[in-house]
Amino acid sequence: MISRRGLMAGTAAAAVAGVLGSRATARAQAASGGYVMAYFTESPSMTGADYGLHLAVSADGLDWMPLNQNNPVVTPTAGTGGLRDPFVLRKQDGRFVVLATDLKGTDWSLQNQYVHVWDSADLRGFTGYRRIKLHSMATHSWAPEAFWDPSRNQYAIIYSAAYGGHDVIMVNYTTDFTTVSAAQVFFDPGHATIDGTMATIGGVNYLYVKNNTNSTLVGQRSGSLAAGGFTTYKTGISPGRGVEAPQIVPALSGNRWYLWGDTWSPNGRFFCWETTDVGAGNWTLLNDRAYTQPLNSKHPGITPITAAERSALVAQWGAPAWRRLKSYNFPDRHVRHADSVGRIDAYPFDPYQDQLWKLVPGLADATGVSFESVNYPGRYLRHSNYELHLAADDGSASFKADATFHQTAGLADASWSSFRSHNYPDRYLRHYSYVLRIDPLGSTSSTVDKQDATFRVGY
Repeated sequence: MISRRGLMAGTAAAAVAGVLGSRATARAQAASGGYVMAYFTESPSMTGADYGLHLAVSADGLDWMPLNQNNPVVTPTAGTGGLRDPFVLRKQDGRFVVLATDLKGTDWSLQNQYVHVWDSADLRGFTGYRRIKLHSMATHSWAPEAFWDPSRNQYAIIYSAAYGGHDVIMVNYTTDFTTVSAAQVFFDPGHATIDGTMATIGGVNYLYVKNNTNSTLVGQRSGSLAAGGFTTYKTGISPGRGVEAPQIVPALSGNRWYLWGDTWSPNGRFFCWETTDVGAGNWTLLNDRAYTQPLNSKHPGITPITAAERSALVAQWGAPAWRRLKSYNFPDRHVRHADSVGRIDAYPFDPYQDQLWKLVPGLADATGVSFESVNYPGRYLRHSNYELHLAADDGSASFKADATFHQTAGLADASWSSFRSHNYPDRYLRHYSYVLRIDPLGSTSSTVDKQDATFRVGY
């Protein structure tokens, strides 16, 4: 399968210190910090589309919290007025630069030689907005990323552009992200290739790209950062559907790395692999239970940050006022309402707001919780004949009791959560044939029943 874009275009922490900027600062961040993810948003029917810069943070690089209520923190004001494929680089001086494709929407035929650029001291404010021209060819400049090339004492900006009849990875060099060198081909395997991302691990440079002829991820490596020096060593990385936008990220501890990829069927579904040996190229696809992407996120750009920086970003932009609940044994599914019925459905879906809940103090008991719909304020999940429905609070004692639950350690996994009914305390919220209900459950219940009643409360 080839994406819509493809159809149109035909160690440890110290070992990965060179991935995203200064080796010294990256080493310190990977030791005890967290991560920031840059992205834009789309949803299957595009109701969630927003082409500004979105940010999310994570303590472990797997579970993500959107900032600013999943609204953009800055939006381009020139060019197309929108962005795709944002990337955050920590520069050698410790400050940040943000790069992004100049494209609002999905017009893959648009010719654009420019990319968006912002400077930032701390990702809490953005200055010096500009567009820089990378080339004069009748083509695009997609998915820009950057890395420090110590042999040149310059930064390299890599991106996808059509050259010689198909997309290749191009490169320009710069010291200030304002003036750039002439464009040249960085990597060309002889067929359409887009979405390049770099990682330097153990003195070896790794370039991962999307093979745009079959929509799989491919790994290259080289002993230097010179253009034309990379050779392919790993092909065919795929979750069983088309994938693009690779990102290699070091784990905060242990000899592990993560490889992220984005898909478009359905639109905006991330997958994540892990390995203890990037050089061997043996990536293991993680279970959805292990990670949760930001709501409606597309094309991640992930950068290590310090714990203090992560806390400061949350203080600046705020945590979401809503939560999402993920099923334990169907972790690709989230709790939602549909036609006023409580159920779990596979992410992503529209209306995406159906999965957003305010966990408010229990209507019948403030030590419990009630689930108020974000897109239907004043309506709550309540049980009726043991089935869960979305209904307006009628003020009655019975409604308040039916809509109140007590959060406990997860019946299948104590690090997750289960929810016991307030007025039927032997019954727990669970799914059955993907529909929510309350059933009697306890220590002697079957493994499957306990899993059905276990959820992760996240964002």
